[in-house]
Amino acid sequence: MGRTYIVEETVGQYLSNINLQGKAFVSGLLIGQCSSQKDYVILATRTPPKEEQSENLKHPKAKLDNLDEEWAAEHAYQVSRMLPGGLLVLGVFIITTLEIANDFQNALRRLMFAVGKSINRKRLWNFTEEEVSERVTLHICASTKKIFCRSYDIHDPKSSARPADWKYQNGLSSSWLSLECTVHINIHIPLSATSVSYSLEKNTKNGLTRWAKQIENGVYLINGQVKDEDCDLLEGQKKSSRGNTQATGHSFDVRVLTQLLLNSDHRSTATVQICSGSVNLKGAVKCRAYIHNSKPKVKEAVQAVKRDIMNTVADRCEILFEDLLLNEIPEKKDSEKEFHILPRRVFVPLPGSTVMLCDYKFDDESAEEIRDHFMEMLDHTIQIEDVEIAEEINTVCVSSSVNSQASLDNTDDEQPKQPIKTTILLKIQQNIGVIAAFTVAVLAAGISFHYFSD
Repeated sequence: MGRTYIVEETVGQYLSNINLQGKAFVSGLLIGQCSSQKDYVILATRTPPKEEQSENLKHPKAKLDNLDEEWAAEHAYQVSRMLPGGLLVLGVFIITTLEIANDFQNALRRLMFAVGKSINRKRLWNFTEEEVSERVTLHICASTKKIFCRSYDIHDPKSSARPADWKYQNGLSSSWLSLECTVHINIHIPLSATSVSYSLEKNTKNGLTRWAKQIENGVYLINGQVKDEDCDLLEGQKKSSRGNTQATGHSFDVRVLTQLLLNSDHRSTATVQICSGSVNLKGAVKCRAYIHNSKPKVKEAVQAVKRDIMNTVADRCEILFEDLLLNEIPEKKDSEKEFHILPRRVFVPLPGSTVMLCDYKFDDESAEEIRDHFMEMLDHTIQIEDVEIAEEINTVCVSSSVNSQASLDNTDDEQPKQPIKTTILLKIQQNIGVIAAFTVAVLAAGISFHYFSD
């Protein structure tokens, strides 16, 4: 028996309202959450057409060979950045005319694997062996309204299609559980002089990969308690008059404890490394994850939080590098320091759901631009007043230095003096000789003092 996909009714309405408008087909993404028993689809979004494709796709006789897998895969990658912990791209859909309805299977298969490869190419974490690796493909014939639902194992390139059940349910994610945490980080990444050919982005990614292992191995307190990973997340919660377990406000507070020292049975050695510079990520990040309310396990909830922590740090660094590249920021002179504001995280509610989607906003971007980005990427209209900026901002500091070496011990004095309103900053210092580049990024908003007092 194949997988069962429980689908929010609004997804079905969205798919049925898509008009081909003379095109041979329309494709898009299915977004939701996996669980051991069944999967949940809470959102669908069509892939925006390329401008140059607009004319080509207006001919009904066009074949599915015209499906741009690279464009669809890049769209999936951009959308994956807008998903909080617990949500992922579960699959793809395609709506076709009757004339090419029989040609869809190979095209969908290619599209599914292209999307899967794109989404996972830069992640700091790997799927576990026990995780569900099947992803769904949905074909809808625009003329007959028939639905064909199949799944593929994305870890097996030779995987064949398996039949899957597609079932609608009203209010699917209206009572999903949320998990929120603020994670304070201080990541030091040396830039080896022997790898000068590596870009700053690649060196940063390598350093974040080492940090990600600490996040993976951390201890996670849920509402101040350490819970066995195989326990039900809702265990111990109050029951309603109908006997159903309910979480207060459907929200859990999560705190992360990372290991400072290795265990005594681990051998530690010091390494002297000649460096051309260093990267320091310091501050706090706001993280959120969402989990279904059908007897979720602690393990599922903790995993969703872990991945949101890793994703939001990595995504924001990458978005900054992309912005610097697109705007061709000129290289500063030797001994000069520069602060760049990294994008702040914003959250937007999904109508009829407790789930909130996210995006990243630079200081010079308006709320209207965020609204337009949601429309472009998720085909979803949002209200500007619903945009929640999770992190506050400071003034960007640009300064110069006459020192020929950079010390992490001095960075605190050079940061803005308002810890309550710290933001994500990237500080670049270029010096002659030992230090060629010194980068400090202060990651975001609202240092939580009660975390330490507890």
